[in-house]
Amino acid sequence: MIDVIMELRNDLKEKLSPLRYEHTLSVSFICTALAMCYSFNLDQAELAGLLHDCAKHYGNEEIIKKCRKQDILLTDDELKAPVVLHAKYGAWLAEHKYNITDQEVINAIRWHTTGRPDMSLLEKIVFTADFIEPRRERAPDLLHIRSIAFTDLDECVYQILKNTLEYLESKGKFVDSVSNQAYAYYKQVHNEKKGETR
Repeated sequence: MIDVIMELRNDLKEKLSPLRYEHTLSVSFICTALAMCYSFNLDQAELAGLLHDCAKHYGNEEIIKKCRKQDILLTDDELKAPVVLHAKYGAWLAEHKYNITDQEVINAIRWHTTGRPDMSLLEKIVFTADFIEPRRERAPDLLHIRSIAFTDLDECVYQILKNTLEYLESKGKFVDSVSNQAYAYYKQVHNEKKGETR
């Protein structure tokens, strides 16, 4: 696996901007740390973290064209918020360019921008690592969110979704309906946990 990882790193270093590449490495390292914490396979976590932004060097319009060329279905929501599409096209690239056959890894790449209801453990790991990695510094409540990532992953996902949706709404930006569904799901998980502790 180390040969595959090193080959991927070399390829991504050539394609991504220096800052994006640093972010990619940081996410892959946080993915492995979270995998250790939650007893998940380290190779799968590192691989998903490395490839999560493998399509990020394409602009929004270019990704839309590439998705259409490959007959990848685009929703109205995705066309209204094309910034999320690098995840969908990245999942396609992982499978068809980088020859990833592990569906868990592909799904984790696919859902790392919007999240979705009832995510798998690896999906939650990549979704969380993308938000809390050390190079990120601007998000509100980042210290709090980082503090719970290694103790309650579902609560962390809820707080990330809440934070992200509040930010997007405050800026008047469109929110993908899948993110709203994910938020509703993890809010319910959050409320049920609070109810149990009373």
